[in-house]
Amino acid sequence: MRLLIFHGDRVFEPVVLEGIVWQTERKSSPGSLTFKVLADDVLKISEGDAVRFCCGGENVFYGFVFTLSRGSDGVVSVTAYDQLRYLKNKDTYVYKNKTAGEVVKMIAADFGLETGIIDDTGYRIPSRVESNSTLFDIIGNALDLTLVNRREMFVLFDDFGKLSLRDLKNMRVNILIDSETCESFEYRSSIDSETYNRIKLTYDNDKSGKREVYIVQDGSNINRWGVLQYYGTLKKDENGSAKAQTLLELYNDKTRSLDVKGVLGDCRVRAGSMVAVMLDIGGERVSSFMLVEKCRHDFKGGIHLMDLSLRG
Repeated sequence: MRLLIFHGDRVFEPVVLEGIVWQTERKSSPGSLTFKVLADDVLKISEGDAVRFCCGGENVFYGFVFTLSRGSDGVVSVTAYDQLRYLKNKDTYVYKNKTAGEVVKMIAADFGLETGIIDDTGYRIPSRVESNSTLFDIIGNALDLTLVNRREMFVLFDDFGKLSLRDLKNMRVNILIDSETCESFEYRSSIDSETYNRIKLTYDNDKSGKREVYIVQDGSNINRWGVLQYYGTLKKDENGSAKAQTLLELYNDKTRSLDVKGVLGDCRVRAGSMVAVMLDIGGERVSSFMLVEKCRHDFKGGIHLMDLSLRG
């Protein structure tokens, strides 16, 4: 395990107190690295300094110091974020005929961000106006449109200092989470959020002066759960029937989440990864790949453990 801090033309390798925590989330949040060091006359650290963390010969985190907290005991708490932090900036963009991957490249070029592997997202967005929006939201909207129109999910993350956009099928990590590799778990199923059995989309047609309405629904699930309606509006040139059907296929089911704690650490696992899960949960056997929504790695005393929030 090696932590380096780059301060001007000097490089420091401080002694870390109480371990290191690396956290990632799949949506609209930068990866963070937090740690504590003891202030002395030698160590120099300030906001904007680059931080590099490697473990077991693997490159784990590269980012920049954003917050320093100094206590009366001389301990300095440091929070560093990766490049995704700069996607909290706001701007206005108007673009045509671009894929979500091209939107990422466009924003990265405008804000001086390094890019890594950008998979071809395959769907060209006819036109889009994003006014006074965060860069996270601009990219997220492009990815949502891609999901609806191509039915494929892509994951945006910082890969050791390079913005990367990968197809979900390229995010599988060859590990198994079962009762022997985790300390505890909590499983939840719900129809309280992101579950819809009726989709209603409307489009105000300026040429005809009429409102076009597209509705699809699942009668059997309406009988089981009552009406859970998603309502949205369409933009020009969107196929209302196809979009409504796709949204129903995406959301007409229970949401399932699983929190596992104290899993044996693996630095390849981050938010957006797919991991294999095999657990007996209240008489139900879960045996499938699940998507990592949140990931926390703890490096302390030579032990590496992780807590994962998973979605099925």
